[in-house]
Amino acid sequence: MSALVMHTERTPNPSSVKWVLGCDLMKEGSPLAFEKGVTPGFSPLAARVMAVEGVCGVLMGPDFLTVTKLAEVGWRETGQAVNEAIRAWYTASEPVLGQDYRAPAPAPEAEVVSRIREILDREIAPFVAQDGGEIAFVDFHEGEVRLALRGACAGCPSSSITLKMGVEARLREQVPEVTSVISVDE
Repeated sequence: MSALVMHTERTPNPSSVKWVLGCDLMKEGSPLAFEKGVTPGFSPLAARVMAVEGVCGVLMGPDFLTVTKLAEVGWRETGQAVNEAIRAWYTASEPVLGQDYRAPAPAPEAEVVSRIREILDREIAPFVAQDGGEIAFVDFHEGEVRLALRGACAGCPSSSITLKMGVEARLREQVPEVTSVISVDE
């Protein structure tokens, strides 16, 4: 087994740091968000990282983890413990997702929702992922697009500007049926 090569990147959210791993985590699908209570049966990697004191969220992408900590906890000790948890997972050759994980079934989509998702996936998600976050489509109803912010985006001081000036403006430009974009908790 080759050595794990990883590095960290700052995000716009001071409570979140992005760990870029030198290996594939998820080959397909949207990033997955994890909170306290995740078990090794669901995700051995997320369970190890969530067990670090002060960690309150993990967003797992194709080759990165965005780790969010509690505001009152410092990054020095927390970051070292996260590094150790990731290395322990890698050394143990555990899978990223465990036997209890089931991918969600795709829901049927209306044509407008398909256009919204395409713009989010193709144009917006790659930029948000660079900062260690995710904007996930929740639903569309009467002109309103509801999105969930995860990873570094959750609680980021500039997320409302990103939503209104960036995401909403782009969606309204491309999908006339869109009148507003809001952030919701899932």
